[in-house]
Amino acid sequence: MRYSIIVPVYNRPDEVDELLESLTRQTVKDFEVIIVEDGSKNTCKSVCDGYSDALDLHYFFKSNSGPGDSRNYGAARARGEYLIILDSDVVLPEGYLEAVEKELEANPCDAFGGPDSAHPSFTPTQKAISYSMTSFFTTGGIRGGKKKLDKFYPRSFNMGVRRETYQKLGGFSKMRFGEDIDFSIRIFKEGCQCRLFPEAWVWHKRRTDMRKFFRQVFNSGIARINLYKKYPESLKLVHLLPAVFTVGVICLILLSAVGRLLMHYGGGPDPAHKYYWWCAAPLIPILLFTLLIFIDASIRNHSVKIGVLSIGAAYTQLFGYGAGFITAWWRRCVRGKDEYHAFDKTFYK
Repeated sequence: MRYSIIVPVYNRPDEVDELLESLTRQTVKDFEVIIVEDGSKNTCKSVCDGYSDALDLHYFFKSNSGPGDSRNYGAARARGEYLIILDSDVVLPEGYLEAVEKELEANPCDAFGGPDSAHPSFTPTQKAISYSMTSFFTTGGIRGGKKKLDKFYPRSFNMGVRRETYQKLGGFSKMRFGEDIDFSIRIFKEGCQCRLFPEAWVWHKRRTDMRKFFRQVFNSGIARINLYKKYPESLKLVHLLPAVFTVGVICLILLSAVGRLLMHYGGGPDPAHKYYWWCAAPLIPILLFTLLIFIDASIRNHSVKIGVLSIGAAYTQLFGYGAGFITAWWRRCVRGKDEYHAFDKTFYK
């Protein structure tokens, strides 16, 4: 068998239904599907039973232990030459496996990954979140399929690895978040070849509201520091940018507030007053960035509404990641605390 598609699931039967339906339409048919139910209360067993005739599908239920361990559970039962790791909230275009096959035939590799995109049926909020996670202006350009100057680290929403390589590396670690980056780092440390497959993209739903999105990116910031503590060389300048952005915006707003106070108590709101620019100038970079996001998102999505929502999504992403990064840096690098798992109780919520 060529491919084993492994999907860990927790209380998301509707998402699994959409994913499995998209798998029935793949032009390449040499694959099996392994669904690992990670201790769900709302299981997808009946959904999987409905596809038993259309797919080579294997359903397993296990106690809750997180996505990394669930992927390892599925991998231990897989038969494919390549293991393809997907999140339950993705949908595949019908040519996904065909694109993977073409890349592997042209240039075989040990591991690979692809970008993600927003499906036309996604809600405006989901499209705005997808924009913020794929836009160059929010440090997410590689998710949109753009080439990088350095190595490509595949993520678990769309990751493939040769089964022998997976077994050699021991699969995913016990990390509750950032475990896919940890796995990718170990791929390169082992000297394996890993590539981006630009045409092997998926539709990725991500979170459905800003509160859940903030929690997701906040814990991504925490994970980055945990990864730094394990692999100091993994921390790059780009990983610092959301934290710098967060601190910078807060400082600019505070500076503007100080200018407003000085203007109020020092002579009124006359634009010619010497304190006027103390109030107005700090807000100019914020306004320019906001305008940039609005224009780019509106053009890319052909929607002014999504352009407006993308402003909130971009700030949520950068502030959430930055806040998580700073919090973890303070606790782990300054106070010297051990690694803590942000999602012990709410990983999937």
